[in-house]
Amino acid sequence: MMQYLTDVVRQFRQIKDLAEKALAQISDEELFLALDEEANSIAMLMKHMAGSLQTRWRDFPSAADDETGRDRDSEFAADEGDLKGVLIEQWQAGWQYLFEAFESLTPEDMLKPVVIRGNTLSAIEAIDRQLTHHAYHVGQIVFLAKHFRSSAWQSLSIPRGKSAEFSTAVRRGREV
Repeated sequence: MMQYLTDVVRQFRQIKDLAEKALAQISDEELFLALDEEANSIAMLMKHMAGSLQTRWRDFPSAADDETGRDRDSEFAADEGDLKGVLIEQWQAGWQYLFEAFESLTPEDMLKPVVIRGNTLSAIEAIDRQLTHHAYHVGQIVFLAKHFRSSAWQSLSIPRGKSAEFSTAVRRGREV
């Protein structure tokens, strides 16, 4: 169980880092751009993830439901208070809740019931659900950032045409 907890924290850190590397490549204006009227901007995705992170992880596993006063619909609406600095603060606060929750989890906590949207899950199922949810939205953030940067995009993984070079470096024990 401890190996699972260690690995899932590693995965959450990786997706957070991936999003932040994508965010570092975009302009302040691009943070608020949406591809069309039905699409979410990166700012909205960050706002939504921050709300989800805070709600799900503030008192995990004893409480993880939206009944804490969260207004999920407002996370998908532009607001005058949606400034880059504010969004980053909310983002970091949400992730802090997650990482602090993991610091206090014990193997016994993993089978405790967690209620999310009226569904009772084990803590393991709730963690996996959240990992999938956040990875999905980080993928959207990376997609949008890459779209906005186009040819100026700095790859966050193996760049096109560099797979053989990457594999050779890994086999030789070099960090890439």
